[in-house]
Amino acid sequence: MARVTVEDCIDKVPNRFELVMLAAHRARELSLGAEVTVERDNDKNPVIALREIADETLTSEHLREAAIESHQTQIEVDEAEEDQMTLLMGTEEGDAAEDDMSEENLLRALMEAQETK
Repeated sequence: MARVTVEDCIDKVPNRFELVMLAAHRARELSLGAEVTVERDNDKNPVIALREIADETLTSEHLREAAIESHQTQIEVDEAEEDQMTLLMGTEEGDAAEDDMSEENLLRALMEAQETK
């Protein structure tokens, strides 16, 4: 049965090595309790995975994405916008502008402070 199933899958996933990787990943998912999308017929998980690919109940693109996600160790997080970051830090945009003095402006402010004394 498995040989016939592999031959049926070659039309869906032309690269045999990729087919093995996708079917193995799906078989592991099935052993962890994933829902079977075809009748079990007392078959083992690798055969069920191949039958799912052959019957196209799961697309190869979906299986490929699931395999990639299972191997990822870092999660991509969108960086917050600058104005959102200032709100999170407890400052407002106006405060940030006051803190951002150039050297020339700082010297001018110091000179004005000394003249008033």
